[in-house]
Amino acid sequence: MAFTSNIITLIKRFWILIILAAFTAVTVAACNPANFKSSAAQIPQLVTSILSDPKTFNFALSSESPNVFGYIYEGLITENYETGEVEPALAESWEISDDKLKIVFTLRDGLKWSDGQPLTVDDVVFTYNDIYFNKDIPTDVRDVMRIGESGKLPTVKKVDNRRVEFTVPEPFAPFLRSSTGYPILPAHALRESVQKKDAEGKPTFLQKWGVDTPPNQIVGNGIYTLERYDTSERVVFRRNPYYWRKGAKGEQQPYIERIVWQIVESTDTSLLQFRSGGLDSVSVSPDYFSLLKRQEKQGKFKIYNGGPAAGTSFVLFNLNKGKRNGKPLIAPMKSRWFNTVEFRQAVAYAIDRQTMINNTFRGLGQTQDSPISVQSPYHLSPKEGLKVYDYNLEKAKQLLLKAGFKYNTQGQLLDAQGNRVRFTLLTNAGNKIREAMGSQIQQDLSKIGIQVDFTPLAWNTYTDKLANTLDWEASLLGLTGGLEPNDGANVWSPEGGLHMFNQKPQVGQKPIEGWEVSPWETKIGQLYIQAARELDEAKRKEIYAETQRITQENLPFIYLVNPYALSAVRDRFSGIKFSALGGAFWNLYEIKIVE
Repeated sequence: MAFTSNIITLIKRFWILIILAAFTAVTVAACNPANFKSSAAQIPQLVTSILSDPKTFNFALSSESPNVFGYIYEGLITENYETGEVEPALAESWEISDDKLKIVFTLRDGLKWSDGQPLTVDDVVFTYNDIYFNKDIPTDVRDVMRIGESGKLPTVKKVDNRRVEFTVPEPFAPFLRSSTGYPILPAHALRESVQKKDAEGKPTFLQKWGVDTPPNQIVGNGIYTLERYDTSERVVFRRNPYYWRKGAKGEQQPYIERIVWQIVESTDTSLLQFRSGGLDSVSVSPDYFSLLKRQEKQGKFKIYNGGPAAGTSFVLFNLNKGKRNGKPLIAPMKSRWFNTVEFRQAVAYAIDRQTMINNTFRGLGQTQDSPISVQSPYHLSPKEGLKVYDYNLEKAKQLLLKAGFKYNTQGQLLDAQGNRVRFTLLTNAGNKIREAMGSQIQQDLSKIGIQVDFTPLAWNTYTDKLANTLDWEASLLGLTGGLEPNDGANVWSPEGGLHMFNQKPQVGQKPIEGWEVSPWETKIGQLYIQAARELDEAKRKEIYAETQRITQENLPFIYLVNPYALSAVRDRFSGIKFSALGGAFWNLYEIKIVE
């Protein structure tokens, strides 16, 4: 799925996509960046929009997008979204031991934080040992970095003033590429908050760097620093004077002095702002494509098409059989439906995905069948034998009858006990594309006698149900993607923080009695562990192929449509290397304004 902004974060994690386009009464004039008065208003800048406010300025506590971290932080290494190769960042080089159990990174000389303080190996050790691997800090990083059946974490130690050593308990193939997503954090600014406890015995770090923190107090190492945040209006970034990258002639990078994110809670308003010249870039949704395509030359912009997007979109059912305080999370009769594989397969056959592409996506997409991005070398295609669920109402009805369901004289689907099959399908309110998808699913499933109560919810209410209360029935959602499948380990491990179709309570949440894991869930989790330790690429590809075959047979996610990654960008920017994985500005440090 497309991100909520053209600026695609460099942080490569499987976060729930926040696509919150809500119809609002905000006018174009009120939001137009031209109204943003500043003494530096004429400096070189890039202006784009995001659909919602940032939720935190603390990377370790973030699991959502949009977020500021791709601009203000950098990791030891990074990923080139044009070539797919891993490249140096804060570390100028690395060496892997012959037994594949140790990797030593050598930092660049003279690195500094945005406040001018030295960035050292001590910061690297602190970031991993004191934050990412700290059990008292609920961060998604640990899920992806756990190794083997034991779930052990790497050990990190200082070798000398410029070298840091990571040791893994067994070969861990994803280690290098996964490391591209995790920034190094400042020990001198955060150590005290990690060590200090609040009245409940929790690190005060958990309250550190919220969105109410003055931006000049946020210390980073990325290409930009936070300059300003006006709630519900804008986020402003200023070029980091201590950023390490230099151009071919030794000049400071990035070349663009300032980035402005306008917070616009409506994609319609963003479109109007772009067409009037107020924004430099905008994500192109299918319903805007024809209009913008006609205006490309006159409007002095270009629409970039990166082909199929890297993310996923899907319907999922809540398969959790557990109880809280003696009360089932899901009504037992509905839980029986949802946990019947023939029921899920019938739903998959009943959704007319090609019509969804033709109507909702205006033909700008393709059907999706795998959890692994099409750009990944581990993607298994239908041509290679992956099971697909092309629209077939007859098959859907046969599967339901086989599973013991039946129809009454009105064509309504009943279960074996005579209960009408009816459930609530949730999604986030305000996204026209997703709401259109939900409405079609509602109509499609009525053709096999299922009544769907399609209910878009405000984002905070929606995510609270999915991740905390867990009292939802079915959902329409999406996840981001990438080249390395293990970045989704927290989705496929039964213990993972994004195993949302059968979610185990996370740290600090109320316990669940009777939580069960099915054999196929366990198998996928085991295969992900096996693939992570396999260094032979051919064997690794086959392991991930098996995980995709299992997911398509059991359908924890019913995959829908893979839209094309489309963005419109003003002609005044040079150096754009658009890709579905990175968007228009993944190489922002080398992009220039040419007018």
